[in-house]
Amino acid sequence: MASHIRLQGRLNEIMTTVFQRNSVAEEKRSAENQAAVTIQAWFRAVRVQNYICHLHQSATLIQKHWRGHQGRRVYRILIRNLVFVMRHNYFNAMATKIQKMWRGFYVRKYVFDYYSRKQYLEGLIVKNEIIRREIKESREQKDADSLRKMELEAQRKLEDYAAKHRYLLSTEVVPGIYNSPFKPYPDEMEFVLRKVKPHPPEKAKPKRDNRSGKIIADSPPLPLTEPLPPIGQKLQGPFRAPGEVQMQRFKPFQPTLRVATSYTATEEARAAMKAKEWVMRVNDNIFEPFSQRDRKYEPLLHTTSNYGHLQYGTRFFRETAESKNISHEVSSLDVWNMFELRLVELYFDLELASVENCAET
Repeated sequence: MASHIRLQGRLNEIMTTVFQRNSVAEEKRSAENQAAVTIQAWFRAVRVQNYICHLHQSATLIQKHWRGHQGRRVYRILIRNLVFVMRHNYFNAMATKIQKMWRGFYVRKYVFDYYSRKQYLEGLIVKNEIIRREIKESREQKDADSLRKMELEAQRKLEDYAAKHRYLLSTEVVPGIYNSPFKPYPDEMEFVLRKVKPHPPEKAKPKRDNRSGKIIADSPPLPLTEPLPPIGQKLQGPFRAPGEVQMQRFKPFQPTLRVATSYTATEEARAAMKAKEWVMRVNDNIFEPFSQRDRKYEPLLHTTSNYGHLQYGTRFFRETAESKNISHEVSSLDVWNMFELRLVELYFDLELASVENCAET
């Protein structure tokens, strides 16, 4: 009873303490909740990390076994190829040795003869001297012919030059440039100018029409006027011939560019350019998008699916399906080794047969 009375007396104090503690608990509730969430997140992260580590270890183990299987398979193929190459080189070396010994024996017995070779070399020396003498004579003859041709060409050029410049010849009144009065005798070119004759005037070529190709007739001669009274001295100067003046005065009209070219020249040039581009084209198949194609989709090579390659390692390897083996007792590798040995034996038999044929011949 006394305790109950004491508690009744401390009721306000107890209520104040409970209220204060509830207030402190409410204030720290969010922090405690956040701490609990952090602890749970860390624990779950540790669990997920351990699970991922376990998955990585499992994947690494699978990859290790698979790569080991692939490496052993490639290594077996490499060893088989190296053994085949080594055997092939060995048989080639043996065949080369047999051929070398047989050819040496044949050359020493039938081909090489000291006296016949000596006689051949002596005849070769004589023939060489004859050929050298003939080549020397031919060379001298060719040099003489070329020198004579050069002299004739120089003489022809000199005469041509003299015929074109015959107006430089001396006259009785006016001496030429090659006959100076200050020299005791004229120059050699003066005698060349006296000896040659001038070139005859060139005949004018008949003119043709550009379109039809017909020869254009000469224009009628100019009307002659009354002759002028004679003058005491001949006119001097570079006067042109009357025929050349007439040809220049009455020359035909030249067609314009619009008349000379075709109206369809642009289309013809474009068609020729397209034809040339088609000839130089490597591939005639024009690329079309899949949405505009009329034909069915063509599957890729070495596949059985309608949409692409199968997964690698499911149906490509003979080791995964024992039913594809040739025999359940003998593996495919043993069969290939036996077939390889048989090929090597056949190759060696052929080489031996060819050597025997060469020896018989």
